[in-house]
Amino acid sequence: MSCLTGKSIVLTGGGAGIGFGILRQCIAAGAEVTVFDVNPEHAARVGAEGGHFVQLDVGDPLALQSAAQQISKCDGLVNNAGITIQKPLSHLTLADMELLWAVNQRAVLLLCQALAPKMAEGGAIVNVASNHAKASAAGYEAYAGTKGAIVAMTRALAWSLGPQGIRVNALAPGLTMTETVQRAADATPGLSDTFDAWHASGTPASVDEIGKVAVYLLSDASAALTGSEIIADHGMSARLGALT
Repeated sequence: MSCLTGKSIVLTGGGAGIGFGILRQCIAAGAEVTVFDVNPEHAARVGAEGGHFVQLDVGDPLALQSAAQQISKCDGLVNNAGITIQKPLSHLTLADMELLWAVNQRAVLLLCQALAPKMAEGGAIVNVASNHAKASAAGYEAYAGTKGAIVAMTRALAWSLGPQGIRVNALAPGLTMTETVQRAADATPGLSDTFDAWHASGTPASVDEIGKVAVYLLSDASAALTGSEIIADHGMSARLGALT
């Protein structure tokens, strides 16, 4: 697959988890990828895949805008960086809310604002949301809110940037077998079977499967899509009733 050959992609949070799967698949598709990631320990693995690593906390607006100014060419942007905070509503603090908003929501809008002017016609933006924007659970109020906001922002951005020839879509994964999820499944008897039962396919998505969807949304193969939300969760959020 070489559908991104010659393309320059900026990817946030590409050093681990779903972001690392997106990085691998973008590289495999021929793209040059610059990764904005907060963890310096991820630099080596990003470099080993062929990506360019920039240490950056996307929750810091001045640092984010400064890093964006250093990007000379941008054909595609994947806003993947995000954090999850799950706790009872009564224990949710203002600091929790502000951190989720800064990283999951504000950074997406700021980076779209900063990099869209550098994109030529045919550019594409993928905003990574979550199936929590559609089906959530107790304790995820603030997190789900930021992911729902990403989907709503994506619709508006598609119209703002459409005249410039830029497409904007939301990619909403569900439970995905990241390193963290795999460790939890390995450490808790029966949890892996529970995870499998939540999915129509009998298994959660892999990070590389999500990466391939991101590549599709960045490529000309998805030229008819903008302002769309693509739910990639192996049917998890399509189930009627509570997951048991």
